[in-house]
Amino acid sequence: MSISFRVGDMTIHRLIEMTLAERHATEFLPNLTWERLEANRSWLQPAALNEQDWIVLCFQSYVVVTPHHAILVDSCLGNNKERLRHPYWHHKTDTVFMDALSGVGLRVEDIDYVLCTHLHVDHVGWNTRLENGRWKPTFPNARYMFSSKEMAVWTPESGVEPPPHIQDSVLPIVAAGKADMVASDHEISEHVRLMPTPGHTIDHFAVQLGRGGDQAVITGDLIHSPLQARFPDLHMLLDLDKQKAVQTRRRFLERYCDSGTICCFSHFPSPSMGAVRRWGDGFRCDFIE
Repeated sequence: MSISFRVGDMTIHRLIEMTLAERHATEFLPNLTWERLEANRSWLQPAALNEQDWIVLCFQSYVVVTPHHAILVDSCLGNNKERLRHPYWHHKTDTVFMDALSGVGLRVEDIDYVLCTHLHVDHVGWNTRLENGRWKPTFPNARYMFSSKEMAVWTPESGVEPPPHIQDSVLPIVAAGKADMVASDHEISEHVRLMPTPGHTIDHFAVQLGRGGDQAVITGDLIHSPLQARFPDLHMLLDLDKQKAVQTRRRFLERYCDSGTICCFSHFPSPSMGAVRRWGDGFRCDFIE
């Protein structure tokens, strides 16, 4: 499924691969209390919280088409990947992602850059696809941009055995000579800039969009659920540095609150995009339908 909208002289496409509830809210957000969950259940359900109180997540990518480039931000889940910890993703073979790409009039050959906000399993999957038993870059004409600090974790010198998703979706890009290691404040063009947003991972970045200002921004995993906008102190179970993640999230929401910038949330349930407004001591998103 794909959804498109115009921002200035850019078009932003959402490529939705899957919507899924995998964990109970109090497991997904370990410092979420039952009292807080009960007090907010009414506005979270059904879009962001199912009947069993499991957090609903949208797994998606954004494609930004500027006057000069087509840029894929995060490559979602991928096919044929060994994902034993995620049964819904394990050896997946559907055409949903590629149908969404073609649905907005794009081919894999049209993508000029692939930006991975961080190197978690659900943000790198379509970096590669299986061809004749080998992992090949899915987007043959693209430069793939990875944070140099994030990549340093998986170099041979680190002494850490790369997990399967790094082996099948990241290292083959490096081997193919398609990877650029960049700082998390790198500028791709006059329309596209990276913004450091660490905490969820060591060098996570968001992506700022617009010529002469932030007309839109893609969050990556600095925030997962609208409940974390209402209460930015709620950390997610995979946050590497919980305190820094909380600081980053609040700073991000303060920056874009009432700014006119369209925030494109990577995991919020549909419609996923909107303007940040203040809500008491926290924030909410006024979604674009």
